[in-house]
This record gives sequence, C-alpha cells and structure tokens, in this order.
Amino acid sequence: MFDGYDSCSEDTSSSSSSDESEEEVAPLPSSLPIIKNNGQVYTYPDGKSGMATCEMCGMVGVRDAFYSKTKRFCSVSCSRSYSSNSKKASILARLQGKPPTKKAKVLQKQPLVAKLAAYAQYQATLQNQAKTKAAVPVEGFSWGNYINSNSFTAAPVTCFKHAPMGTCWGDIAEGVRVEVPNTDCSLPTKVFWIAGIVKLAGYNALLRYEGFENDSSLDFWCNICGSDIHPVGWCATSGKPLVPPRSIQHKYTNWKAFLVKRLTGAKTLPPDFSQKVSESMQYPFKTSMRVEVVDKTHLCRTRVAVVDSVVGGRLRLVYEESEDKTDDFWCHMYSPLIHHIGWSRSVGHRFKRSDITKKQDGHFDAPPHLFMKVKEVDTAGEWFKEGMKLEAIDPLNLSAICVATIRKVLADGYLMIGIDGSEAADGSDWFCYHATSPSIFPVGFCEINMIELTPPRGYAKLPFKWFDYLRETDSIAAPVKLFNKEVPNHGFHVGMKLEAVDLMEPRLVCVATVTRIIHRLLRIHFDGWEDEYDQWVDCESPDLYPVGWCQLTGYQLQPPALQSSRDSQSSSSKQKKKAKSQQYKGHKKMTSLQLKEELLDGEEYSFLQGTSDQESNGSASYYIKQEP
Repeated sequence: MFDGYDSCSEDTSSSSSSDESEEEVAPLPSSLPIIKNNGQVYTYPDGKSGMATCEMCGMVGVRDAFYSKTKRFCSVSCSRSYSSNSKKASILARLQGKPPTKKAKVLQKQPLVAKLAAYAQYQATLQNQAKTKAAVPVEGFSWGNYINSNSFTAAPVTCFKHAPMGTCWGDIAEGVRVEVPNTDCSLPTKVFWIAGIVKLAGYNALLRYEGFENDSSLDFWCNICGSDIHPVGWCATSGKPLVPPRSIQHKYTNWKAFLVKRLTGAKTLPPDFSQKVSESMQYPFKTSMRVEVVDKTHLCRTRVAVVDSVVGGRLRLVYEESEDKTDDFWCHMYSPLIHHIGWSRSVGHRFKRSDITKKQDGHFDAPPHLFMKVKEVDTAGEWFKEGMKLEAIDPLNLSAICVATIRKVLADGYLMIGIDGSEAADGSDWFCYHATSPSIFPVGFCEINMIELTPPRGYAKLPFKWFDYLRETDSIAAPVKLFNKEVPNHGFHVGMKLEAVDLMEPRLVCVATVTRIIHRLLRIHFDGWEDEYDQWVDCESPDLYPVGWCQLTGYQLQPPALQSSRDSQSSSSKQKKKAKSQQYKGHKKMTSLQLKEELLDGEEYSFLQGTSDQESNGSASYYIKQEP
C-alpha cells in the first residue's frame, strides 16, 4: 500500500503528503482506483487511519485485524516474542553501545520474522515456490549483460510450449507494470515500488522504476516469474509499503497522484500469475518411477532405468543395473527416447533384459499416460518397407543429415534406421524414429533446401547424386507422402538466443543461438564453440528452453566458452569434447561436409519450389517428388 511511504520514508521533507505535486494533478479522493486488471479494481486504503505496523516483525496490515487492544502486534506470537526477546535485545543493544529502544528491538528481530509472516500469507499452492525458483548463479555470466552489450534478441516464451508458462504467457510485453522490491532504499524493512518492463528476453525482463523516465542508471534485470515480482495492486492487498527510490524522492511531493496519473489504464500481470507459474512447474514424473529408455551404448535397444531426480521437467535416469548410480542418462519427460515399461515388447523393439529379476523396494512403473503420445498412422495402405532410402539426422553426429536406410519396420509406426556406410555389422547402432518424426526426411530434402548432405562413408563417386546411388544400390526412395510435412507457427527467427541442451552431452544446458531455419528444422549453435558442434533440432523439441529457464528451475547453465580460453586450448581439449559426445552416443562417426550439392537428374526427379532458411511459419511444399 502506498500510504506506508508516509511512515517509512527516509526524508520527511521530500515525502510530504501535500495535495499538490510538481505536476498539475487534480485533487484525489481518499480511495482511488489505480489500475484495472481483469475486471478487478485495486485501491490504496487510507494508511493514516486504517493501517498499523507490528512493533515486533514490522509487518504492515489492517489495524482492526491486529492483536490486542493497543493494536501493537499483528499476532499472538509476535506479542509473546516481543516480551521474551526484550531482555536479549536490551543486552545486545548495550554491547553495541546503543540505547535499548523499542525500535532497536523491532529492527533486530524483523528480518526473519517478517519473512515468516509474509510467507504465511501466500496460498498453499505457492508454499514450495521458493524452492522451485531458486536461482543458480553462473559465475562471470549474466544473461542481461550478455544481451545488452550485444543487442541480442531472445526467443519469446511462447515458442516453448513444454516450458513453464509456455501456453499461458499471455500479453506480457514491454510496458507492462509490476511491483518489485525497492533496492534504492536504506530502510531496514523490505519495501516495494512499481517498475515497467523496458525489454523482454525469455523469462528475463529489464525493469525501470516508475519515475525515472528516460534515466536508465538504475535499470535492472530480473526473472519475471520470480517470487518477488507481483502485479500492480499486490502491495495494497498484502499490506506492503510502496516507497519511491531514494534517487528520485525529491522529484514529486505527491507520489500518490503521480502513480494514479501514470498507471491508470496501464497493463500489469494477471492476479493469479504466481499461481500459474507454480502450477506450470508441477511435473507428473516422480523419483523411483521405472521407464524404458534408449541404451546410450547401444542405440538399437532400450533398457530399464529409474527416475533419480526431476529438475524443470528434465529427468535424471539411472540404469537399473547401476549399483553406484553413476550410469545415468538425462532427458526431458517429453523426450521420444523414453517409454513406459512394456513398450519395447509391444512394438518389437530390441530390449536389454535386466539382471535384476524383481523390482527394488520403492520402485514402481511410470503410468503409460505420462509419456508423450505420437500420432496414429495408417500402415494398412502404402507404407515404409525395409531397404527404402531416406535422409535422417545422425544421432551420433547431430550436426549432419545423412544418407540412411530403413532397416526394420516395427509396430505402431516405428522404424529402425541405419546410416549408410557406417553401420555396425550387428546393427547395434541402428536407431528408432517414429514415422512422423521431424528428424527424418525424403530423398532430396537437403538439396532442395541447400543443406549439405553427408554421403555414405567411403563413397567415392562425388559429388553425391541420389539418382546414381539408388541405381547402384538397387534400392528405392521412401515415398514422400509418408513423411511429416506439418510446419507449426513456431515463432523462431535467425539470431534468437535461447538455452539448449547439448544432446551429445545431455546433462548440459548451454547458451545458444538459432542460426538457420528450414521450415520446422532449427540449426542450434552453442555460443563460444565452433560450428562443428552445431546441432539440428526440431522447433518443438523439449530440449530447447527460453532465456532464464535455468535460473527459474534451478538448473545449472553452461555459459559461452571464452575466446581466450578457446585460443589457449590445445587440440587435446577439443578431442575431450568430442570424447564426451562419443561417451553419450557410443562411437562418434566421422562426417564429410565438403560435398557441393548439385541438382538431381531432371529426367527422373522434379522439385517443388521451396525456400531455404525459411523464417515464415506455416506449411510449405519443399519436398522432392518422383515422376511416374
């Protein structure tokens, strides 16, 4: 509430409650609507007659709701704590050379008790908010400084439907007003002031205190989903004081009139914003749940793993046979790499049986409905067949799209695929993609979209031509109509910043940039690293997150590699990063990216017109088609 400023101000001469301000403002009624928010009108009560301040915890609230006839304390506990701590406070004050005044007793006890009192006011759904929103600082890296110094743009939260608030972000944009802690203040109690969003970068917002106009000297970045960010009117309903920053206290004598003039008709956060944030960060997967997940040493099979921890929807899975719990695998709960127990048997996928004959105590199978559903496909008519050729993202080298072959057709639309020229004799490096997967493409996709296609290892007839290769291998291309051609309105643009999982080391979430867009396919570059570590990722991948996701969920963010560090690194350090990739996905495959693409033989194939690096969203015809 604003009137708390009168009793909490640092400079009474500049905080007079005069009816006039330095700007011409009409006389105000005792209770005036400040801002309308979803139909609700917030007002600032008359602090002089109806409010009181607890002498124990410093909390401001409605006077009639306070305890005792004197209304000195907000609760029975504060009254008792005041009495029991008076003797301790007096001794401490004498040791500090200060007189043991009532004010001293209040200020020394206030910080802890005030936090407890404020905490008790939150709804039950927000009780775990402090834990889920614990910030994880990255030494030497700040998203705000990184974006400001380079004039970067971040992908909006609405691009990430799987992330917290991704589907209910609403109209949060520049100009929205919020109530935040006032850090430009020397008062012993926590006070607030109103700020406006100057720039938005994912979850992070650059805020400017109301009254600073074009002065950016005290602008600051914060996570808009943090527990200290509130809609305008929250202080009024929660009994919290609004105090203008010390740097601008002298500008106006009637701050209430100033706020009314500036905030009437302005936008703010929905009143249930914090509750929505909390609800969007509740995850159905729990520790000790059992799942089937890809075997990271043999991609062709799955193994049973147990959920060890859940962070922001990301699961740390420990393979069931790992006694010391070090053999783990990280993925998102919506990853296509995890399935319910029994999935492998139902579709005919290879499965490594565990030496553990029965479930360990406390472990239980994750319910099937928790897993991401795939589209149903009609396999009755024309369908994929073993031996058909296609193009696919190589899971052992995600920067490359390679010539590939369907090695086995499973049930429910799943396919086992191998990369031509580098397959293991036993098929241990085959990998499973669903027929609707955005990671497989028809023959000619790379060429029509000007992407370098990686030919089979050892293939000498370069430049690679699909027509010649199909004839030499006596094989046919998979029909174009069987592939997923949907292009969602994803909202990404080249140059946007985000946080992305390094899928070759999936426990790491890194600072990244979108460098190419081919319809729904994104080229993700990890800032500070060479282009050879780029990865092709689908626009709806659950391994992409808005700027500020790590801070919001408590996950560790990997900052960009410093130029000086890279220059000083020897070739062995680069090999170390490659070795990590090998450890994650098995043996690393060598690629050849020197291939210059040429048009396929026009007598056998014709292309539908397409656009490379297409940033406009929506469906487009960009696949090759076979002429009859």
